[in-house]
Amino acid sequence: MKELDWFILAGTLLFIVIYGVWKTKGSKNVDDYVRGGNNSKWWTIGLSVMATQASAITFLSTPGQAFHDGMGFVQFYFGLPFAMIIICMVFVPLYHRMKVYTAYEFLEGRFDLKTRSLAAVLFLIQRGLAAGITIFAPSIILSAVLGWDLRTLNIIIGTLVIIYTVSGGTKAVSVTQKQQMFIIMTGMFITFFFILGYLPSDITFSKAMKIAGASNKLNILNFDLDTSSRYTIWSGITGGLFLFLAYFGTDQSQVQRYLSGKSIRESQLGLVFNAIFKIPMQFFILLVGVMVFVFYQYNPSPLNFNPSATQAVMESPLADDYRLLQEGQIALEAEKRIAQNKFSSALEIKEFTAVEEAKMQIIRINQKDSTNRVAAKSLISQANSVVETNDKDYVFIHFILNNLPTGLVGLLLAVILSAAMSSTASELNALGTITALDLYKRNRTGVFTEKHYVKASKYFTLLWGVVAIFIACVANLFDNLIQLVNIIGSIFYGNVLGIFLIAFFFKFIKGNAVFFAAIITQIIICIIYYYLIHIYPSGQEKLGYLWLNFFGAALVIIISFVFEAFDRMLKKPLSTN
Repeated sequence: MKELDWFILAGTLLFIVIYGVWKTKGSKNVDDYVRGGNNSKWWTIGLSVMATQASAITFLSTPGQAFHDGMGFVQFYFGLPFAMIIICMVFVPLYHRMKVYTAYEFLEGRFDLKTRSLAAVLFLIQRGLAAGITIFAPSIILSAVLGWDLRTLNIIIGTLVIIYTVSGGTKAVSVTQKQQMFIIMTGMFITFFFILGYLPSDITFSKAMKIAGASNKLNILNFDLDTSSRYTIWSGITGGLFLFLAYFGTDQSQVQRYLSGKSIRESQLGLVFNAIFKIPMQFFILLVGVMVFVFYQYNPSPLNFNPSATQAVMESPLADDYRLLQEGQIALEAEKRIAQNKFSSALEIKEFTAVEEAKMQIIRINQKDSTNRVAAKSLISQANSVVETNDKDYVFIHFILNNLPTGLVGLLLAVILSAAMSSTASELNALGTITALDLYKRNRTGVFTEKHYVKASKYFTLLWGVVAIFIACVANLFDNLIQLVNIIGSIFYGNVLGIFLIAFFFKFIKGNAVFFAAIITQIIICIIYYYLIHIYPSGQEKLGYLWLNFFGAALVIIISFVFEAFDRMLKKPLSTN
């Protein structure tokens, strides 16, 4: 990195922190600190909601996901617009009418304190883990690529977020996220056009898309009914619907964003904004990954994009074997360029037979390429069993550092760290609020001032910031970081959503039935995850993880119904003749 890159990176991050503290200093009461004074406009809510969901993982992992597996991941978001409609019609009016500070405050009035506390604890577990991962994601990759110390990066990112989140609460998170989203999308658009400019002069965008299509990277829709497939249109609409209902309707990190709305209409418009623009944004980020794939059809790429993995094997007795693989890969890349040129020429003359022959040749070369990369991973694992061989999360950052001009590298690193700060700030804000209001305040006797609970929220936010940094320091890289966050959410979200659905629509079910049903459901979901998903390698699971959201919600409703019916049967007096 050059001095200009460092200047842009440091300047951007410091601006966000200073701006957040300056704009939101002086929160005096809980309403101001937790709900931002209820004066947020719809565009602030919409951008804040999108920024909360779009973490650094989104901008590191998603292009790598598309590079390896194509555009199919976008199906994950197909349930989102339907979820937004339901939340706008049911959740938002209810929360605003009750003037709640947290989503779980509603559960006590509907059920009892223990059900509220259980839902809050389930949220704290999954969101606390996720907060650590959103810090860890950019840290692990930047440390490997730039040679920075991992723990130092975790501490830097976590500390920057803590400063303005503790200082200004919800308002600080919202006002900084507008700047962060602008930086993020500007950086991604500039990168996209640079990639197109780096392609051979005769490769237009239209031709680049056909090249990607020839390698099966544009297969967006999968109508397969097999539940073991991770991403299908069915899992996206059903499992994704339940996941997003739970995430946007019951997860305090999102609920807190639209609780700050000036009115019900402002909150609803903010969520509609998210429903309209989230899928196109995600599609565009995946498209950037596909264009990176096309770029590497004409330019050399490493056998493994993780530089630490390459270094580990090259410093081992297996270095000569790895060099042989590299030599074979260089020869294969020459074949790849010839095949792509042949395919491009066939497209020019519109010769169908020649196009199909070139396409089949490309597919065969890609299969050899895949075989080489698997062999490389095997050698790396033999050389060092600890180093991470999965390189999906390193693809995009490798492209940035090795191909973009000075200045833009700093901007893109600022994009990644801004996204990490954005989502982590929302999570810490929500974690501190839930701990202070749902657990500390509600289970504490005595009367205390508003100032006391503002301080408590700040202290708990600080505490969760430290916990998130600790989790980041002990975390391990998973198959793909964006999938890891969604898997953690899927394990807990379905259960919590089911509790809320019972509260809304099954008025005859009482607190005891829901409480014990939720505990049993969580145990069952953890067992299902372990035996049908966790113990299998990626892509070989017996059940796609998105289905956990549906099963969790359905199970807690069914078990609650059974418990309530059984309880009423026991209490019903016996009839006498």
